[in-house]
Amino acid sequence: MKRPVSSDQAPAAVGPYSQAIRTGGLIFVSGQIPLDPATGELVQGPVEAQVRRALANVEAVLRACGATLAHVVKATIYLRSMADFPEVNRVWAQIFPDPPPARSTVAVAELPKGALVEVDVIAVDPSPSA
Repeated sequence: MKRPVSSDQAPAAVGPYSQAIRTGGLIFVSGQIPLDPATGELVQGPVEAQVRRALANVEAVLRACGATLAHVVKATIYLRSMADFPEVNRVWAQIFPDPPPARSTVAVAELPKGALVEVDVIAVDPSPSA
């Protein structure tokens, strides 16, 4: 059975999808771009600010499930420019607990609302029966 998850501490979905789905002991968090949940506006600035906001949005959705970034087992990062890869790695190392999750990074031509980065994750559900 799949159960939708939502958090008002993360931006509302910008399309017909759930912020996350819980199923089979896992949490699948939809791609989060660096939107400020209070305003719905894209966080401006360098990729560092954008990846921090995107991860804060991921974390807010995980909190709605009783999970944290420590529960993340797989992440995918979508970057508009691979030139930002070193900076994203620096921020990632500061934010994720050791050991960091498995990860893929993909360069894309464009992201919603002109974002520089988008992040989606799969996490272990700390209370799969919830």
